[in-house]
Amino acid sequence: MDKLEYERELIAKGYKYICGVDEVGRGPLAGPVVCAAVIMPLDRIIEGVDDSKKLSAKKREQLAKEIQKTAIACHISLIEPKIIDEINILEATKLCMKNAVEGLNIKPDFVITDGNMKLDIAFPQMSIVKGDAKSYTIGCASIVAKVFRDSLMDELAVTYPQYDFSSNKGYGTSKHIEGIKAHGLTPIHRRSFTKNFV
Repeated sequence: MDKLEYERELIAKGYKYICGVDEVGRGPLAGPVVCAAVIMPLDRIIEGVDDSKKLSAKKREQLAKEIQKTAIACHISLIEPKIIDEINILEATKLCMKNAVEGLNIKPDFVITDGNMKLDIAFPQMSIVKGDAKSYTIGCASIVAKVFRDSLMDELAVTYPQYDFSSNKGYGTSKHIEGIKAHGLTPIHRRSFTKNFV
């Protein structure tokens, strides 16, 4: 499959700076939702870019470094659990994506997002379902966001060792749920996601 199909169509229409946006961490019981926005040079393609979930952790880390080094612009944003509980995960994800786009030091001409949501941004945009597997630019954003969030959850695992965050990254594994039942919730747990266990 041609992962530059959408980008080529946009370039043909006269757009130059095409920004890909993706999020990681909509489903976990703990930790923030993280979004990355990237504008990549499309004349120097990084081999191996794909949906971040299909890649090994080691491969993702290698690619994330290369993507951030090669990107014309890159910005990562996150929304903390407290805000997720206040505004719900869908609104938090949209706000996170908006913040990532607006944090870029070069303004995009066009924004493509993974999924099926319209962002409150001043740029033309399009969303692509399963975009992280179909679009090179969104794939790059997906890898950067995933590596950043995984690293953050590894750090939180040191602070909160009872929940096995280094393995589950905040998702609701049996070990994580056992930790909640035994030790209660931490400040990084999403109250709106953990009602069934507390």
